[in-house]
Amino acid sequence: MENYTVHLLSLDHDLGEDSEGNLLPTGYDLVKIFCEKGYRANKIYLHTDNGVGRENMYHTLKGAQRRGFIDQDIEIFHYSITENKYTGG
Repeated sequence: MENYTVHLLSLDHDLGEDSEGNLLPTGYDLVKIFCEKGYRANKIYLHTDNGVGRENMYHTLKGAQRRGFIDQDIEIFHYSITENKYTGG
């Protein structure tokens, strides 16, 4: 993200486990780094089915915009770029 232009970023929250059963970092971990470093993507979609994770990511991104940590013109979407055919969302 430091060296390339990111036009579209689609984030999941739960990224699974490693080979030893330890939880991997989450999409929320990436959001916190994104905001801390002032990274940029033109559009950010949250495609996770984890409701709490979605809310945490969304409100952290929107709060970072309000506070000037990330650009105001980044479009942040509370949903996936495509419809989830299994949940209808």
